[in-house]
Amino acid sequence: MAYTVKFYKGDYLQRQQAANADRAVAYVEHHFNSGASPSAGYAVVVVGSNASSTSRNWGRWYARAVADQFGTQVGGDGGILVGGWAGRGDGNVKHTRMPAVLLEPLFASNPQQADAIRSEAGQAALARILAESIRRFFPDGGLVAFSVGHKYKTSSPNDRGAAMAGGGTEADHAELVLQKAAQLLAAEPAVPTQRMLRVMRGDTLLFETPVDEDATLSWSSERNLLYIADSGDAPAPRALPTAGKAAAPKAAARTAAAAGKAAAAARKTAARGRRR
Repeated sequence: MAYTVKFYKGDYLQRQQAANADRAVAYVEHHFNSGASPSAGYAVVVVGSNASSTSRNWGRWYARAVADQFGTQVGGDGGILVGGWAGRGDGNVKHTRMPAVLLEPLFASNPQQADAIRSEAGQAALARILAESIRRFFPDGGLVAFSVGHKYKTSSPNDRGAAMAGGGTEADHAELVLQKAAQLLAAEPAVPTQRMLRVMRGDTLLFETPVDEDATLSWSSERNLLYIADSGDAPAPRALPTAGKAAAPKAAARTAAAAGKAAAAARKTAARGRRR
């Protein structure tokens, strides 16, 4: 089954009620954060005071992925705020019958993060993380409800949220990210997901391999080595072709070869340990 994305407008309660009537499987409202200090910056997701475990886990996964991508921290309780900021934001997502999240990935008031929000690369990265989170938590596909925070409200049609440092508005750029995420979801059917290890250069995917859900990954900066704890036989890694011209095929091949050698060494080490 594939994904269908629908953008909902009107006041926030009306949007949620319409998504309920349409039997959406997931609900996403996108904002950007803002603070008095220009150095403020963390990724956080608001979930309703009545949020399900799926909503909470989805929000935490998304916040951690954004923090890793943009080199920032997670806010709230491991990346989520249950019930919002003293109730603010709770009403935006608590009336859905499906898992729902209100995203605050970056700070529009932070000049560096505002530059990332305005950039094509930053928007593409946020869209990719959102689409991946939806595939991960809703692998069976279905209707996904998107809501642009602040924009298209019946009660306040001119609301665009926070002004961004350097120009632009929160709502207009949140909408751009959602549009890109919708395109990604529409581009491929839903398939059962598994944990994947990926190597990327910019937006180019060089290499990926499935890893066990319970495997422990550790990175050695001294050796430039990513170690995957041996958890039994795993499918062989593969280098991926890229869209358009073949980007960095030699780099992908070298990465795949190195990963294969590392896996073989790990299996030999484990075998020697068992013989002892």
